[in-house]
Amino acid sequence: MKKLASLNRNRDFKRVYSRGRYAASSYLVTYVLKNRLKFNRIGITTSKKLGNAVKRNRSRRIIKAAYMSVKDSLKYGYDIVFVARNETPNVKTYHIINNMNYHLRKLEVFR
Repeated sequence: MKKLASLNRNRDFKRVYSRGRYAASSYLVTYVLKNRLKFNRIGITTSKKLGNAVKRNRSRRIIKAAYMSVKDSLKYGYDIVFVARNETPNVKTYHIINNMNYHLRKLEVFR
């Protein structure tokens, strides 16, 4: 299994937030912006408002697992940022997968 390419720099996150398109729901917010690379980079953000470290890490794990299940059906060359919401750590992975599918179809990232 290949390692995911991730967004690491704050300026990359800010660029996606300011120039990218987004879709929001009660579990997840998804930001998408084209990059000039031949692969997708993802970033996952969880706020301290979400709760303690256990809840934030659970949110990250759920979002990452959901992305792994849909990544093969996406177009290449995008920076994607997922922002966890208050309900994210309390739901099952398939709810996040459904939301992610809906957001990425709406943002025209699916092949």
